Amino acid sequence: MDRTPAPVSLAAARALPITPGRSAEVFVDGDLEVRFAGRPGNGPQVPHERDELYFVASGTARYRVEDQVSPANPGDLLFAAAGVAHGFEDPSADFTVWVLFYGPRK
Repeated sequence: MDRTPAPVSLAAARALPITPGRSAEVFVDGDLEVRFAGRPGNGPQVPHERDELYFVASGTARYRVEDQVSPANPGDLLFAAAGVAHGFEDPSADFTVWVLFYGPRK
């Protein structure tokens, strides 16, 4: 990235055009892709080709990685390795996450 991007507030991220069950692009720089999901889908996702981090911005859910289930609360950091089945279950109406894909495709 040639310059530091402007900060993106939670309010600004919520205003991005978001398709239910999908995330909106915030910015991309090389092997880093930052996205925001206003309300991730309920249930498993198709495993991704890159490692992924989630930062829970608001609301609650359960986070499933294969057969392990953990609570997901505001401020939590969650990880999903490339190729591993994962997803959110029973998200609250206000559940939002920052999504970071990084590294090479695996």
